[in-house]
Amino acid sequence: MSKILLVEDDEVMPKIMERILHREEYQIDHVTNGKEAFSKLDETNFGYDLIITDIMMPYANGFEILSKVKNRPDGKPIPVIIVSNAGNEDMILEGFKLGADDFLKKPVIPGELLIRVKRLLMQYK
Repeated sequence: MSKILLVEDDEVMPKIMERILHREEYQIDHVTNGKEAFSKLDETNFGYDLIITDIMMPYANGFEILSKVKNRPDGKPIPVIIVSNAGNEDMILEGFKLGADDFLKKPVIPGELLIRVKRLLMQYK
């Protein structure tokens, strides 16, 4: 069973995404800000198969989470999907420069989310 860290401060979005991903029997850990994400990553020793993160959040944004995940010197690579309603081209490009594997614009389309998650999990096996 693949383990996914979902970092999202919105109230509704995580419930929708969790419902979609649980159908595929993914194990989801949901946190609501960057500080909680850093704690989860540290306590699990980066033990996730995929991270889905919003960009605009309190304490640490999605770019900071992305940098921490992609710039660690050891351990298995973890794919990161950035999800945001800020579809600003500069933000998207910045995410890809920092190592994001994919970008989804809110509101997320269920089928698209599943295809992108499955593709990255297969690619990083």
